[in-house]
Amino acid sequence: MREIRGRIVTGERVVRGRVRFAGTILAVEEDPAAPEWPLVTPGFVDLHVHGGAGADVMEGEAAVRHMAAFHLRHGTTALLATTVCAPRETLLRAAAAVGAVVRAPGREEARVLGLHLEGPFLDPRALGAQPPHTRRDDPDLARALLAAGPVRVVTLAPEADPRGRLLALFRQHGVRVQIGHTRCDYAAARAMLEAGAAGFTHLYNAMSGLHHREPGAVGCALAHARYAEIIPDLHHVHPAAIHAARRAIPGLYAVTDAVAAAGMPDGPHRLGGRTVRRRGERVELEDGTLAGSVLTTDRAFARLLAIGLDPLTAVRMVATVPADYLGLADRGRIAPGLRADLLVFEAGPELARIHLGGAPLDPAQ
Repeated sequence: MREIRGRIVTGERVVRGRVRFAGTILAVEEDPAAPEWPLVTPGFVDLHVHGGAGADVMEGEAAVRHMAAFHLRHGTTALLATTVCAPRETLLRAAAAVGAVVRAPGREEARVLGLHLEGPFLDPRALGAQPPHTRRDDPDLARALLAAGPVRVVTLAPEADPRGRLLALFRQHGVRVQIGHTRCDYAAARAMLEAGAAGFTHLYNAMSGLHHREPGAVGCALAHARYAEIIPDLHHVHPAAIHAARRAIPGLYAVTDAVAAAGMPDGPHRLGGRTVRRRGERVELEDGTLAGSVLTTDRAFARLLAIGLDPLTAVRMVATVPADYLGLADRGRIAPGLRADLLVFEAGPELARIHLGGAPLDPAQ
């Protein structure tokens, strides 16, 4: 049994005291004499990550494991490996590779929970940095992808599903459908929400924006969504827009949208079949279009704190809400019986220690 004393951010409240754990949390005990530091949080959950440390999800099992190991060292204890648009066979191979990692997790890898299909069912007019391999109204491909790997989330543009067949099919398989990469109007986004879409992919980015007479997909999200992703690298979205979304959407949660360039030096890197370039803290196409991010969840947490969120609210955005959204009852909080996926921050937002299922890891290694 291990014990950590300090401020424990459980996901429901902040407790000055101690957490006792082995492979699971054994107890959370209040102790007014406990120190203010360290800050202890649940492991972070990232539902939108394409790669890291030079590895891209589309490249196969070894790449998925490599990026999962990298993100674990930055506080992500569970993630969804996320695709980009690609030809059919490339997508099927990527889905199968992710399935292999899900079935046999590595000891020092973030737990890969399944697939987020961000493509190919997108509007070609709203690709952002996605490769131009979109598909429209293709249930056969959707069924093949569902059979090939453990799909948990899919980004779906209303334009790519004019008859609602894809939405119905994915929902039948328990997949959470998110509206994204779309130029649809408010009415189309609202209709998809009412038909069962669960949320929005990287809110504000690659979707029709808000105008007071033409609310677009963003207006629909702010008016009606229960859940939405947001990328808090402060390049994709202004801090004021994060605050506005948080006031409007109860289940707003942070994602990194990290690509292979995360953890790598400036220069060219891969994003599926495209070449992108890291320039400082931005990843771009040659024309300056943002192409994912170099964000990690520990940095996402730090930036949420920096724009004025309290530790409990920030932890909920990077751990509790994404776990709840995906229906994960065993993580995202610190409570007896849950996995002992714990992060320890010493006197500031720098990650000092990690426990994955109770086993200690050093982020610096």
